[in-house]
Amino acid sequence: MEYQDLLSGFVRLHVLHHAAEGDLHGLWMIEELARHGYKVSAGTLYPMLHSLEKKGYLASRIERVGRTHRRIYNATPYGLVALEKIKEKAKELFREILPDNTA
Repeated sequence: MEYQDLLSGFVRLHVLHHAAEGDLHGLWMIEELARHGYKVSAGTLYPMLHSLEKKGYLASRIERVGRTHRRIYNATPYGLVALEKIKEKAKELFREILPDNTA
C-alpha cells in the first residue's frame, strides 16, 4: 500500500468504525477495505486487529463456521468512546485540508 505509514491510521479508523456497527472478521474487513481502495494483506490486518484488541478498542470471540473457526471482532465501550473523539478530530482536520469544506 503506497503511503502506508500515513494511511494506516485511516485503516484503523475503518476497522473501528465497522466494529462499532457490528460483527466483523478479518477476511470481510480485507474485502471492505479493498472496496475503498486499500490493499491490505492478512499479514498486515490480523496483527492490527490483535493490537487494537490488546489496547482495548476491540473485543473478540471465536465462532464455529462449518468445520473451521472464525474470530469475530466488535468495538468495546472504550473503542466506541475513542471513535467519537476521533470523529471530532477528523472533522476538524478535514475542514482544514479540504478547500471546499465538504467535511
